[in-house]
Amino acid sequence: MTADPPPPAGPRARHAARAGSFDAVAAQYAANRPSYPPALLDAVEELAGRPLSGIKAVDVGAGTGIASTLLHARGADVLAVEPGAGMAAEFRRALPHIPLVRGNGNALPLADTTADLITYAQAWHWTDPARSVPEALRVLRPDGALALWWNTNALDVDWIAEAAGRAGRFLGIDVAAEQRKAGERVEQADPSGRLDFTRRTVRWSRRVPIGTHLANIATHSALLITPEERTAAFLEQERAHLLEVFPDGMVEETYDVLLIVARTP
Repeated sequence: MTADPPPPAGPRARHAARAGSFDAVAAQYAANRPSYPPALLDAVEELAGRPLSGIKAVDVGAGTGIASTLLHARGADVLAVEPGAGMAAEFRRALPHIPLVRGNGNALPLADTTADLITYAQAWHWTDPARSVPEALRVLRPDGALALWWNTNALDVDWIAEAAGRAGRFLGIDVAAEQRKAGERVEQADPSGRLDFTRRTVRWSRRVPIGTHLANIATHSALLITPEERTAAFLEQERAHLLEVFPDGMVEETYDVLLIVARTP
């Protein structure tokens, strides 16, 4: 077995490594990551001021197509934009009926005023808002909307808070502080202040086998750039902890989806 490469040095290098880490696990990501509840799409429609049916929607950082699938099911004409080769390949394999182009939010490969809605599901934080905000405004039509959302762990649920504490100790981070940063994404989304975001939080849950829960955890970028043997040991320890809480082997995951939507100025 070859040795794991040393972790990248410097914040920019680590950010780039984390952003690109998903390509190698695209199939695992597609199979195990949580989706989003219907209430989230209802809130997007309300805050965007229009139904999704019939609109031109651009899903940026589309990954394996979790959000694109939901938008398409609501009747939107979806175009996906994804920078990663592995994620794009998985998207095209699973969703050949939805067009996808390679690109990223800092330089959208799209013409001016061509979209009614631009969405970023778990992806805006990989962009530079100084570039991605002007790009979104360039591509959106008048009366268009930009919708950003993130699944976040419900830390007021005891077992989730305990699991987050274990993960934080393993990774050397304060998970609660990181979650608070997620709550600050309204302010961070557009430092220029050109967009007036409205915020909603949607709580939901899913019940999955422990194996699915652990496979989901393993697709998070902080673990993907951790040496493989260390990650495997952590996940086995986590399995033992979870079986104490869920002896039937089925985990009740609870999420708060943080949604922010801004209409075209």
